[in-house]
Amino acid sequence: MTLLRPVLCLALLLPLPALAADDVRVYRCVGSNGAVALQDKPCTAGRQEVRDLQRPRDPPPRVVSTDAAVPAPAQTSPMREREVRHVYIQPPQPMYECVSEDGDRYTSDNNEGNPRWVPLWTTVWYPHGHPGGGRPGPHPGPRPAGSGSTIGTPIGGGPPVYRPPSVGVGVNVPAGNILVRDTCHALPPQEVCARLRDRRWELDRRYNSALQSERTAISNEQRGIDARLAQDCGR
Repeated sequence: MTLLRPVLCLALLLPLPALAADDVRVYRCVGSNGAVALQDKPCTAGRQEVRDLQRPRDPPPRVVSTDAAVPAPAQTSPMREREVRHVYIQPPQPMYECVSEDGDRYTSDNNEGNPRWVPLWTTVWYPHGHPGGGRPGPHPGPRPAGSGSTIGTPIGGGPPVYRPPSVGVGVNVPAGNILVRDTCHALPPQEVCARLRDRRWELDRRYNSALQSERTAISNEQRGIDARLAQDCGR
């Protein structure tokens, strides 16, 4: 042990090789208790190890040339044509309630109101009156006093046509014909569905007592009502 101390001291006194400009010298010192320390100065006691490490270098600057060709833009896939779909919704089929000449009410799929030609009559009045029975016939325009019931409404518009009284003052002479129709008005959708269901129930009741020839017509009408209920009323 006495001989090792001069050797260690001699090793500490020996000159170390020259350090390169780009290197870093690190001293590893190991104490008597085994503790290890790294430092940039020689160890003052204990065992010493010297390590020369290369100093980290920054990468060389990147040279960017402006003469380089500009890269072509990446080709994008053509835009797909957007698919456009048209949805057509069929409106509910209308139903009309019409009033006939006799005051009866009936339903129809249109508002034509049973168009028909009727003879048109006019009354010739004498200054001092002329008693006697005239020939009855429709009168256009406002209802005169003592006139009869309404026959219909002229096609294309105009005042209603009334039936004249069977007797009166004056002479009724023919004045041609006039095309009239019954008065009709559209029913609301809820009322249309209710009447279709009522008609369907009435056909079911009639089917059992109907003749074989009548059952075919009833079945055809029932299929039409069922299709209309499914489309317009949601069944």
